Amino acid sequence: MRLLISNDDGIFALGIRTLANTLVAAGHEVTVVCPDRERSATGHGLTLHKPIRAEQVESVFHADIQAWACSGTPSDCVKLALGALLTHPPDMVLSGINHGSNLGTDVLYSGTVSAAMEGVIEGIPSVAFSLTSFASQDFQPAAQFAQALLEQLAAQPLPAGSLLNVNVPAIPEAEIAGVVITRQGVRRYFDQFEKRIDPRGKTYYWLAGEVLEEIPQPELASLEAFRLKTQELDWDWFRQMPTDVQAIRQNYITITPLQYNLTCASSMAHLHQRQLYHRPTQS
Repeated sequence: MRLLISNDDGIFALGIRTLANTLVAAGHEVTVVCPDRERSATGHGLTLHKPIRAEQVESVFHADIQAWACSGTPSDCVKLALGALLTHPPDMVLSGINHGSNLGTDVLYSGTVSAAMEGVIEGIPSVAFSLTSFASQDFQPAAQFAQALLEQLAAQPLPAGSLLNVNVPAIPEAEIAGVVITRQGVRRYFDQFEKRIDPRGKTYYWLAGEVLEEIPQPELASLEAFRLKTQELDWDWFRQMPTDVQAIRQNYITITPLQYNLTCASSMAHLHQRQLYHRPTQS
């Protein structure tokens, strides 16, 4: 399989090196195009008002991997790769392995998820991978899972217009409880802006804060019991699905399907029922 890999942690991040080297060793054709430095929490930003530069990098990855370091955002990297650097389109776009989780509403800010989403926008199946720890240096279990997942996706491709957001618990492989399909949870942060003064006497602010637990939802007594429930997709079934935040707490690898179409179906039905818009009548 021909793979394009990007990230938001930068060209020298251990996560992307582990993922790329593992996949090329498994026989895939791998190209890496990623930021030349950390670009975390850049969302789906694009560079429009200055040039984007890309330099080929050697001696960082396996010798069979072509790699570029790009001055732009993660989304820039994927756009540049598809539009200028690659001679053939990839079969799949991968992003990560990210240092730290991308759960719940993190996906709205995540450069990791945005790089994968850029692939989906261009019609290419995509997956974002994250390891749920900033401190852990053991990315190999996540890379091995990525390799196994790609084999399944090769046999059963993703539906058009969707990507998979994968989070892997940062625990020994033997302690991982399993793999579960989840819905996106709600994760909020208690933002704090620390006010400081620079050496020239100018005021600046540093964004800090800490993550809050997601909005309380009924906990499932057992994810295994959930898997045995009916596969008929209705709203009650959907609401009982575990969220990515819930499942990670139970040491599961989470796979959350995402899409770039943000239309809210429930609100559309609600607005339609209330008839807030009336078509003008002709006199």
